[in-house]
Amino acid sequence: MQKILGYMRKAIQEFDLIQDGDKIAVGVSGGKDSLALLLGLIGLRKFIGIDYGLTAVTLDPMFGGVEGDYSAVARLCEENGIEYILERTRIGEIVFDIRREEHPCSLCARMRRGALHDAAKKAGCNKVALGHHYNDAVETFMMNLFIEGRIGCFSPKSYLSRKDLWLIRPLVFAPESAIKSAIRRNNIEVVKSVCPADGVTKREEMKEFLRQREYEDKGFTDRLFGAMRRAGINGWGYRNANASGIEGDEE
Repeated sequence: MQKILGYMRKAIQEFDLIQDGDKIAVGVSGGKDSLALLLGLIGLRKFIGIDYGLTAVTLDPMFGGVEGDYSAVARLCEENGIEYILERTRIGEIVFDIRREEHPCSLCARMRRGALHDAAKKAGCNKVALGHHYNDAVETFMMNLFIEGRIGCFSPKSYLSRKDLWLIRPLVFAPESAIKSAIRRNNIEVVKSVCPADGVTKREEMKEFLRQREYEDKGFTDRLFGAMRRAGINGWGYRNANASGIEGDEE
């Protein structure tokens, strides 16, 4: 996990993500990214010099009306003395059974965000940490460009005025390959996704496109990420050019 801790420490310092006294709700789906985020935030508390609290929050979509098994996440939190909140929801039923969305990811994401923000407020947290990583940022930038015809990406840090919450993404400098390696090397048990749309989304198409471009032109992804930072879009600017790294309300 040392590499992951390094990436996270850099992001926290670069974008001023965490301060003394913060209580952070960590969104934990049980996948590799959210588990790396949780373990990283647990590990960083030992040496980063910032006093903050952590609460792990899992939202079970209950796809097909079946409760998900998050016992591995519960054990991990218990072993590390972290408060764990598991909320069962009707998100899966609403998206796939009632609404029968042709493109379910957008509605599902909105519902999960709302439920996570509500759970964070109920737990007395002032920040929500999400597990988006370096590759997620580049993929989102490219999807916005090619699918929506606009230049933009999620922000490393943003304020939700209606909820009085900060969203932070401490993994934004960590490549997906490093996260996979850290989870594998540390034998962390991952909760497998049972989402009906898993693996057949527009994001998966963009992942494959970027993998192919990187294979044909090494450094392609790094150059895209560098362009995002040099342009300073949505709070991605370098610290000396954009000290706040904040771009409005994402609700």
